Amino acid sequence: MSATDPTTALRQALRSAKPAPLLAAFSGGLDSCSLLHALAQDADLRRHGLRAIHVHHGLHPAADDWAVQCQVFCGALDIPLSVVRVRVEPEGEGLEAAARRARYLAFAQALGEREVLVTAHHLDDQAETFLLRALRASGPEGLAAIRPWRRFAHGWHWRPLLDVSRQGLLAYAQSQALSWIEDPSNDDIRHDRNFLRHRVLPLLRQRWPQAEAAFARSAGLMAETVELLEDADAKALAEVRTADPQVLSVAALEGLSRSRRARVLRRWIGKLDLPPLPGEGVIRIESDLLPAAADSAAEFAWSGAVVQRWRGLLHAGRQRQALPSDWCTVWHGDAPLPLPGGGALELEGGTAFAVTVRVSARQGGERIALPGRIHSHALKHVLQELGVPPWERRQLPLLWDSRDRLLAAGDLAYSADFDAWLRQSGAILRWRRHS
Repeated sequence: MSATDPTTALRQALRSAKPAPLLAAFSGGLDSCSLLHALAQDADLRRHGLRAIHVHHGLHPAADDWAVQCQVFCGALDIPLSVVRVRVEPEGEGLEAAARRARYLAFAQALGEREVLVTAHHLDDQAETFLLRALRASGPEGLAAIRPWRRFAHGWHWRPLLDVSRQGLLAYAQSQALSWIEDPSNDDIRHDRNFLRHRVLPLLRQRWPQAEAAFARSAGLMAETVELLEDADAKALAEVRTADPQVLSVAALEGLSRSRRARVLRRWIGKLDLPPLPGEGVIRIESDLLPAAADSAAEFAWSGAVVQRWRGLLHAGRQRQALPSDWCTVWHGDAPLPLPGGGALELEGGTAFAVTVRVSARQGGERIALPGRIHSHALKHVLQELGVPPWERRQLPLLWDSRDRLLAAGDLAYSADFDAWLRQSGAILRWRRHS
C-alpha cells in the first residue's frame, strides 16, 4: 500500500477484523504504536473490546522507563494496558529466541477465551522472515512465512499489517504526531534479522526497489501452495488412520508416495499436540520402523515423544516410564492408588476390597485363571491375544490376593474370582494411564 495515504492504508488493513475482543501486543515501538493508535480510532473495535499488553523482558536498562512510556501512551488513548514481567532464560537458543518464547507464553496466558491477539508484523517483517527461512533451507510451510491469521492459545492471532510497509507505518506515525520508543537492540547486526534489515535488504533495494514486496508476494504464493498440499495431506491422513488417532496403519502408509508419507507423518504428529517431528524422525521411520518385522518394537524417540511400530501399526505418544520392577504396595480400594510415574488405579462403586490386595509391577512368568476357563494361562499370552503393546505391558499394574493369586492385570484382564466379585459388588476397576 502507498505510504502517501497512511491513514487510509491502515484503515483498509484493519477491515478483516473478527467481531471479537482484541488484545494488542504493545512494545511501544514504531510498529505497535501505529497499530494501537489505528485500532483505537475504530469505534466498532472498541465496542467489542480493546486492550493492550506490554511484556517487560528486563533485558535493557531502560526497560522500566519503557513500561512507563507505554502506560502513558495507552492512557492517552483510554486503552487498558497490562504490563507483564517475564524472565528470559536461553535454553540452548539465542537470547532473541528466548525472549520471543517468553513473550508469546505471556501472550498465551493473558489471552481470554474469545480474544484475538493482534501484533504489528508488517510487509518488511514478512520479507525478512521469507529470506531467513530460505537461508535455512525451509520447505513450503517455512517459506509461507507469516500468516495473517492462525490459531493461538484459546483464540486467534491476527497480523493485519502484512501488506503495509515499515515506511508506511512511519508515515502514519508522523502524520498523527506519535512518539515511540527506539530500542537500540534493533540496530545490533549480530542478530540475523537485523543484519538482513540493515545490510542486505538496502543493497537489494538499490537494484530492485520492490524487493520486500516481491519476497512478501512469494511468501503469499507459497502459503497458497501449502493450502493445496494440506488438503491432500488431510485426505491421505484420513486414509491411513485407524479408529485410534494415535495409531496409523503401516500397510496404508506404504501405499503413499515417499514425499506424501513424510508430510502425512508430520501432520499426524502435529495433530496429536506432540513436539514437531524432526527430519531425522522421518528418515528413521522410513528406514527402521516401516520395514521392521510385525512383532518388533522398533521406535524413534525425540523431545519426550516417541513413535513405535508393533503389529503392522505405528503408535505415537509421550514417552512413558515402566513401573519400577521392585515397586509393590498394599491397596484397600477405598481411595485411588497413585502409580509411580503417573496414572492411578481406582475402584469405582463406593466399595472397598474385602481382602488384602497387593499391587506390583510385572516380573514375568505370571499366570491368571480367566473366567470361563478350566486352566490358568500365561499372562504374557493373554496380553498378546488382547493386543496390548509391549510398552503398555511394562506399565501394567498387577493385583494379587493374600495367597499370591493374580486377580487382575490393570483393567485389561480379570481372574474368574475377581470378575465375579466385581459383578456381585457392582464395582468397576479403572486403570488411569499417564495424563
